[in-house]
Amino acid sequence: MKKIKIALVGQPNVGKSMLVNSISNAKLHVGNFTGVTVEKTVVECNYAGYNLEIVDLPGTYMLSDYSIEEIVTSEFLANEEYDIILNVVDSTNLEKNLQLTSELLNLNKKMCLALNMSDEAVKEGIEIDSPQLSLLLGIQTTKVSAVTKEGIDDLLKSIVQTFVNIKKETKLVFSEAIEEEIDSIASHLQRHGFKTKGSLRSVAIELLSGNKQRYNQLRALPIWIELQGVVAEAIEHVELHGGSDDIKEVFAEEFMSFNKGVVAEVVTTKETKEETLTLTQRIDKILIHQLFGLPIFLFLMWSLFQLTFEIGSIPMEWIENFFIWFGDVIGSTITNEEVRSLIVDGLIGGVGAVVLFVPNIIILFIGIALLESTGYMSRVAFLLDGFFHRFGLHGQSFIPLVTGFGCSIPAYMSARILKNDRDRLLTLFIIGFMSCGAKLPVYVLFVGAFFSESNAGNVLFAIYIGGALIGLIAAKILKLTAFKGVDEPFVMEMPKYRLPSMKLILHTVQTKTWMYLKKAGTFIAAASMLVWFASNYPKNLDLSALYEAKIEQTQNEELKIELENRMNEELLEKSYLGQAGKFIEPLFEPLGMDWKMAVALQTGLAAKEVVVSTLGVLYSLGNEVTDESRPLMDRLQENISFASAVAFIVIIMIYLPCLAASIVFTKEAGHYKYFFYLFIFTTITAYSLAFLAYRITLALI
Repeated sequence: MKKIKIALVGQPNVGKSMLVNSISNAKLHVGNFTGVTVEKTVVECNYAGYNLEIVDLPGTYMLSDYSIEEIVTSEFLANEEYDIILNVVDSTNLEKNLQLTSELLNLNKKMCLALNMSDEAVKEGIEIDSPQLSLLLGIQTTKVSAVTKEGIDDLLKSIVQTFVNIKKETKLVFSEAIEEEIDSIASHLQRHGFKTKGSLRSVAIELLSGNKQRYNQLRALPIWIELQGVVAEAIEHVELHGGSDDIKEVFAEEFMSFNKGVVAEVVTTKETKEETLTLTQRIDKILIHQLFGLPIFLFLMWSLFQLTFEIGSIPMEWIENFFIWFGDVIGSTITNEEVRSLIVDGLIGGVGAVVLFVPNIIILFIGIALLESTGYMSRVAFLLDGFFHRFGLHGQSFIPLVTGFGCSIPAYMSARILKNDRDRLLTLFIIGFMSCGAKLPVYVLFVGAFFSESNAGNVLFAIYIGGALIGLIAAKILKLTAFKGVDEPFVMEMPKYRLPSMKLILHTVQTKTWMYLKKAGTFIAAASMLVWFASNYPKNLDLSALYEAKIEQTQNEELKIELENRMNEELLEKSYLGQAGKFIEPLFEPLGMDWKMAVALQTGLAAKEVVVSTLGVLYSLGNEVTDESRPLMDRLQENISFASAVAFIVIIMIYLPCLAASIVFTKEAGHYKYFFYLFIFTTITAYSLAFLAYRITLALI
């Protein structure tokens, strides 16, 4: 079976991923491009006797080296082996999308054009003459809809035909002055015997337009000595005729002129009257309204956290009872008391305490995925732009910040969309204030323990919004001190509203939930066992023997229980974990926290979920609760004061992110010194605000 390797290219928000999902019987493989963390998707399917391998490249507005996505896409198209470029465009915004198409035509590769969202174009009164567009561009064009799957079969036929047919010369032409210089450079290359996979014309265009990759390739060749002068003279000539001293601006104008001419030839648009506004326009009149937009967003977020707590709490009791039953079953088969305690109290208890919150995690991920996939998040970024600028943040900072509500790691990576280093670093420092999904189990645990069920959703919402507001204030402080500079203007595309792809949402939620469970079954399981070991050793036989003798001599059952609890408490304090906790306890006493809470915060530096499993291990030992089936929430309520719990939540909101996220932060920031700055900044902020929260709460209750 012959193989066709396809490079899938398009601007952001043109529906590339949905188009990939619409290809039936596809096998998806997700990985990273070599040397970078930008994700790629490879899709394989069979059609008409061919094996089609589609590489979904990162969305990019142009082929340049301005952003990591543009670099990855440009380098792949320039250096990797592939047979066809499949360019996906938004049929409702053809002129803008053809800007990238024009650059792709310059590569002189076999190419197809997919006019996606053709169904939406029809609704908006936009008619595209696809055959005429094919003639003008010299490539096959196909109308498709990734949502309705119309035209998918025609698109696959077009790909196969393009692969089989002989490559046609591109029909992209420039103004007379540019064409003259392209011919001059191409002739010079031909006279000196320069060989290339593509055409000499495409090489000449790349040199004339300032393509850095082509420059770097030719600089090492002897031909460059003469060619450099020829190219420099040509650029000067073109800039003179273009009325600009920036060759990239001249070419951008050339592409724009070409695209306008194409659109004028092939696009017919009906007049849009007020009563026939598109669905997107009608929705936007409400959702990004100057007065109502922000309250609507806050209401949606409040509703999401209400659902997270209310619905998520329903299966919690079932999960908890399952792990209690599972622990009893496994424990009954183990005769050795030490091993039984390790497995039941350490492993099963620690992992169960974390798995308990999977329903809450799933609901939060579903909510965020729905808001992102419908196109609403881009509107919120637009809505909050002015508000963000008051705190020194760029409008586009909203995207990585809201991503931080799911996980800090992709949030740090998504900060790459900010081109200015100062804006990007400032955003990186603030992402940790957005409560990630790993913090949710801690919040649910403490909110459930210290607040009424009727107010739990409101408190959870207040925690998330409070963390975000603290982050904005911190951003303002950093902007006035460490990150001074002039604000850059904010320009952001707002895609049309889409019905959410359930397949895409389920895939996203499944992937993130599975990552959470994998962490619970591996890293957190190991951490729970380590905490159990540190809390049970070294053995203090003399102390145990002393208390056991007293217990045997006592006839009063209540006194026996009191002695057993006192023995467990003292044994725990003399363990490795107790000694470490007692050592750092003086630092946390001003916050009303005992050494157990202090230790839990330290283990949270590895992963925030470990805080729950650590508390589960520590507060299941040496306490006054005699009913072992009672949940951890009840144990915390009886051992921790309300003011201390508030201070604990504040620290969880603010202090250093987990180890994995800290590593990614350091990599994205560009130097390890920024990690130490982040550690100092978050530690001081968390401790100071926790102290204030503790004192204020004490004064109020």
